[in-house]
Amino acid sequence: MSAGGPTPGAYAPPEDLARLQSNAWLVGGAGAVLSLVGAWTDTARFLQSYLVAWLFLVGIALGCFGLMMLHHLSRGGWGLMIRRVLEAASRTLPFLGLAFLPVLLRLDHVYLWARPEAVAADELLAGKVAYLNQPFFIARTVFYFAVWSFFAWLLSRLSLRQDRTGDPALFRRMQALAGPAIGIYALTATFAAVDWIMSLDPHWFSSLFGIYFIGGHAVAAFAFVVPVALYLSAREPMSKLFRPIHFQDYGKLMLAFVMLWAYFALSQLLIIWSGNLTEEIGWYLERAHGGWKYVSIALALFHFALPFLLLLSRDLKRSSRRLAVVAAILLVMRWFDLYWQAAPVFSPGGLAFHWLDLATVVGLGGVWFALFVGQLRGRSLVPIHDPYLEEALAHE
Repeated sequence: MSAGGPTPGAYAPPEDLARLQSNAWLVGGAGAVLSLVGAWTDTARFLQSYLVAWLFLVGIALGCFGLMMLHHLSRGGWGLMIRRVLEAASRTLPFLGLAFLPVLLRLDHVYLWARPEAVAADELLAGKVAYLNQPFFIARTVFYFAVWSFFAWLLSRLSLRQDRTGDPALFRRMQALAGPAIGIYALTATFAAVDWIMSLDPHWFSSLFGIYFIGGHAVAAFAFVVPVALYLSAREPMSKLFRPIHFQDYGKLMLAFVMLWAYFALSQLLIIWSGNLTEEIGWYLERAHGGWKYVSIALALFHFALPFLLLLSRDLKRSSRRLAVVAAILLVMRWFDLYWQAAPVFSPGGLAFHWLDLATVVGLGGVWFALFVGQLRGRSLVPIHDPYLEEALAHE
């Protein structure tokens, strides 16, 4: 497609995205007010709930970031139809970096290794102090978000320039950039998983935890993108562009990543369980008793078994509404998976849900979604000068 083809205005976002954004601000504001009340009454409990909500949203944004780079490398038609959604979500990463400030300011309320008295009384923690200390932890977090935000901004900038100029060389530039970027993402996300989640229990470790963390990002991204695609497909101009085959592609990829997440989760469990080492097995033993065992069973059933069986159906994958229901289930289970990973450290006596668990995810999630919609509204919904666009639109 040449630069003389359609203009960005031909695929302008629907006007009712403005109302959706306003509603998101209202919901997010209400959740934020409730969260602030909780922070005032119980700061430690607020930060613990807030961390899980933050990790949930970071997983969606990073998953979209990873899928965007995977699309540039593979050039599949599936990615062209949702590329602007992936780009918009990726551009929210700087906000999510700033949103980690409440935790960074009070690390001692969340992480055991951030408490000097705990380090002084624990020989193992004292041995890890060169890595697990507050200044270095904050510096690493800033570095992660700086790197991710830079690549997200650069790829989005090149994509926008492609819209404006139709320069065919930009296609290869984005592809060449995505290669090293996805490798850097995998490496930095692995370190981030160790920092943000695994170090909650600094006595436990797993060599598979990083890839397990990244696998969850891909599931979260598709679970988010499919409902957004459904919303757009019911409105002009995307109602003329989306076809059942596009949603079938998303369903296939969602199935693949659900299986990949389950493979990583099961591999980690089998390795640790068969090793039966005291410093490793306790992490799973705690999650296999009391109320946590029901969360573990729910994850096995609703994060893998049910979506796996449903996504085997070709008819379901071709139905955007039914596929969106499966995506919604997976999105909820992504929060439960992160809660299952983090919360037992905060409540070792057993499962104990708190109203702040809901308030923080509604508050932070509402604000994040409003920012995402704002990013989505600012550009054409499809990359109009991409050389593979005609092929993607004619996909059958």
